[in-house]
Amino acid sequence: MMQKILRMNKLYWLLIAAPIAIVGEFTHMPPLTLFLLACVALIPLAGLIGESTEMLSERTGPRIGGLLNATLGNAAELIITIVALSRGLTELVKASIIGSVLGNLLLVLGASLLLGGLKNGSQKFDRVRAGQNSTMLLMAMVALSIPSLFSDAIGPDTSVGVEALSMGVAICMIFVYALGMVYAFRSSSSDTPLTRPSAEHAHDAKHLWSVRTAVIVLLIATVGVVFLSELLVGAVEPIVKQFPFITEFFLGIVLIPIVGNVAEHIVGVQVAIKNQMDLSVEISVGSSLQIALFVAPMLVFVSLLFKPPYLTLHFNQFELIAVIAASFITSLVSTDGETNWLEGAHLLVVYVMLALAFFFLPA
Repeated sequence: MMQKILRMNKLYWLLIAAPIAIVGEFTHMPPLTLFLLACVALIPLAGLIGESTEMLSERTGPRIGGLLNATLGNAAELIITIVALSRGLTELVKASIIGSVLGNLLLVLGASLLLGGLKNGSQKFDRVRAGQNSTMLLMAMVALSIPSLFSDAIGPDTSVGVEALSMGVAICMIFVYALGMVYAFRSSSSDTPLTRPSAEHAHDAKHLWSVRTAVIVLLIATVGVVFLSELLVGAVEPIVKQFPFITEFFLGIVLIPIVGNVAEHIVGVQVAIKNQMDLSVEISVGSSLQIALFVAPMLVFVSLLFKPPYLTLHFNQFELIAVIAASFITSLVSTDGETNWLEGAHLLVVYVMLALAFFFLPA
């Protein structure tokens, strides 16, 4: 079974880094080397979770498949952040949430527009669907802004008032996400996805796995992600101590989000090159919506399972400004339903500037 899977995607050959990382953990490998090995191994495992979820979706029909995609679409990143929460690294988790949104809206969408535009010229996509996504995206940014703007006046992050505000906003965000699912259920046809399309839809030819195979691959990949996430998160603090110029904030906002979603990111760019911009935009913007409206508020409640400090939705001013700016520029780019390579270059340049600023931002 695994041989067939490996032949389907050369990216999965990176799994060789997993046993090396495991051996490195027991042989006390340098933290930076262990961190990088864990990152490399997580890339194909995240891809396997996405592909097995898609295979189950194909077998179970569009409605149940939509729920599976909505629930497991960002499973790898969710696992990484839960492991970080269990170790009390709430700032790393917050940075990862913002970094995921920035990566999807600026890095992935920017690369898609740039490379797709260079090959195909001006590209068009569904303006109505893009408008709906833009509205939900801006609404999500408003929701994330409310705890960030009001918390300082209420009290410290550990105060009951700030925690209660975050939980209340989180409930509202999950409710909005659920409403979006209900709307998709009622308005979708047999050929319209209920939620953001899985990256694996982009492959023109593929052999469906059996339900048994898909479930086994999903379970194995999930266990692998959990174990490697422990190695990755455990190496963060030693790396920060050993290399003071690398901050926990930078690792969370730039590197970890890319690792958790790189397989889907690659497909988003590939379909843009194939001139399938509707799918490419859905992969980028849809994933950002899922992170903002489902993953982030869900983590607020997951953090209650661990010791304080609990996770709140109180982001610092730099995170807030960056994510709002990214949302607005993405909305402007998608307003007319038409893109070109220059707009992609703009998005990429904004991402690079933000990454540089975050790198030099002191801890």
